[in-house]
Amino acid sequence: MGTVKHLLQKKGGIIHSVSPNSSVYDALEVLESKNLGALVVVEDGRLIGIFTERDYARKVVLKGRSSKETFIRDIMTDRPIFVTPDNTVEDCMQIMTDKYIRHLPVVDNGRLLGILSIGDLVRYVIEEKNFIIENLEHYIVS
Repeated sequence: MGTVKHLLQKKGGIIHSVSPNSSVYDALEVLESKNLGALVVVEDGRLIGIFTERDYARKVVLKGRSSKETFIRDIMTDRPIFVTPDNTVEDCMQIMTDKYIRHLPVVDNGRLLGILSIGDLVRYVIEEKNFIIENLEHYIVS
């Protein structure tokens, strides 16, 4: 199974983030325009939280709050679970399953390197399985 480092190299280094002082409405506009389910919350260049669609649904909509008047810092998940480049794809899948989360920031020595979604992991696993199947078919035919 591949490592997070390998997956990030393949995915690219684009990190969409939001400030803790941003309004929830502004963050939702970023989620919508980039077709994302989560944004990392960054302050002074370091990861301090994560904002997800689930945070919005549970902490804004269900509580009757206003998206334009609520700040990310008030509803973000602080101290998010993260992985390092050395973790495996299997590690990430296990963490996501155990913690009921869909996004994992990647941090190395305090530096945010990226974020992985469950979709990224599933895509990787499918590609890996297809590669193995193609090699086995080639082996059998040869």
